[in-house]
Amino acid sequence: MRLYIKHSILSGMALMLSLTACDEKWVDTKPNGESTTAYFWDSEDDVIKGVASMYVAMRDEETWGRNLFWVQNASDDLIVGRSKADGENIKNFIPSGNEGYLTGGWNDLYSMMNKANQTIEGVKKATNVSDAVRNRSLGEAYFVRAFSHFWIAYIWGHKNQGVPYDGIENAEFGLRIPPQLPSVTDNYAQIISDLQKAADLLPLFQTFGAADKGRAHKAAAWGYMVKTYAYWAQYDNTKWAAIPDIADKIKNEGGRALVTGQGSNLANYKAVFKAANNWSSEYIWSVTSGVQGGSEFPGVVMENKGWGIYNGWGYFQPTAELYDEYEANDPRREATILKFGDKFTFFGVERAYFSTNSLSGFQINKYMDPYSNGTNQDPGTNTQINQNGDYPTTTLNLPLMRYAEVLLFKAEALIQQGKNSEAAAPLNEVRARVGLAPITAPTLANLKHERRVELGCEWTDRLADLKRWGDYDKINAPLHGRIHTNKTDPASTFTVQQVWPARTFTAAKLAWPISPNEIARSNGAYKQTPGW
Repeated sequence: MRLYIKHSILSGMALMLSLTACDEKWVDTKPNGESTTAYFWDSEDDVIKGVASMYVAMRDEETWGRNLFWVQNASDDLIVGRSKADGENIKNFIPSGNEGYLTGGWNDLYSMMNKANQTIEGVKKATNVSDAVRNRSLGEAYFVRAFSHFWIAYIWGHKNQGVPYDGIENAEFGLRIPPQLPSVTDNYAQIISDLQKAADLLPLFQTFGAADKGRAHKAAAWGYMVKTYAYWAQYDNTKWAAIPDIADKIKNEGGRALVTGQGSNLANYKAVFKAANNWSSEYIWSVTSGVQGGSEFPGVVMENKGWGIYNGWGYFQPTAELYDEYEANDPRREATILKFGDKFTFFGVERAYFSTNSLSGFQINKYMDPYSNGTNQDPGTNTQINQNGDYPTTTLNLPLMRYAEVLLFKAEALIQQGKNSEAAAPLNEVRARVGLAPITAPTLANLKHERRVELGCEWTDRLADLKRWGDYDKINAPLHGRIHTNKTDPASTFTVQQVWPARTFTAAKLAWPISPNEIARSNGAYKQTPGW
């Protein structure tokens, strides 16, 4: 199943898809004397269409195309690459909550959750459906409900106040405004429950044929259990204990492993971000993409206007702080970040990087492989990209979780339990792939470094890491870049200068503000995030 599903497939789902989180009745799926989806679930074909509807929002600009990345851009790894008031307000921790980058993500995530609720209800009652299709479909619905819930919870949830949630299993579902849970830990408990249900019902990824790749699978459910427990452990350190065994399941039963054997250490790492390896052993979960749909993120982070060849958007530029974090012999640095003079292939022609637009002198490099195809710097010869530069999707799936992150969470969990020597194996597995020396008994500082450089510029949320570690000094520090004397010369000299001023972030603002309009729409039932 591709996530860029044709609209015709979903035509029978029109009413089902009409509900959004903007409406206080966004969870109302019960018949009320008007047209409903109550009789839709009448065959395996109906079920497959209903399940497909849950995934559609993953391709949207409001979610993993761009907008959810703005809250991650507020870390010390990145700066706002172009003048954008809403993005700058988020970066500077002065948002109102009504920024479209926040409200769009909130609405789409709740829409996903709503569709998952509808699917759970519909699949349980569906007729003319085999047990295999019913179980897999329910597993997918529980996974999507948990996955969307997780993103809402960790972005907007606070220890002293959770986010709104209601499940189809609740007797009052559809008859009330979804209650705002007392704590984000209550949200995490519900997410874990759904992920466990999903894992019990879903097949292993390695059993999927080509047509089913992109569906939820057991290892994806286990992977998000690991991440949910790690985020929960910020408030309850007993949650670290569950992670190592789940991580081992992902390896031993889920068949997940790092991509290796590609030749050089650099090639091993770069292979993860090639479309040919969309479904490699390292895959846990991603946005399934293609030239006519999927995530536009590869174009969003490319040089603004793409050197006059293809329409890059120029957002989310790396900082000198991130570049300098890498060990000098770490091949991940060049695979992750382009600096002036670095060689790369663009539409079939090797060129040296320069930028007239980058405010930091750097560009994210991880997602550039699809743009290497073609000849003579002619985008029209490249079959791996969308020819519409206003929707710059490519054949590269956007990774949201990969096995390397699971290994690092296992290492972190062991370190947090005082088992530093045991943490060496998972942490050094990540280091060995890129030819770096092992660490005998890694500390939390080693783990923080490894997580930053392995996952740099990915959708793993460096800011969330800094928050849960309490590293507020790193969040608040001014950020730097390389300012070149000649921005059109790849060999130009540079000076390191401040490109983003110091900010003021405090523990009081551990979660992002909810839109005041959403609070007003609830007639005061919802309270603003503490600190805002």
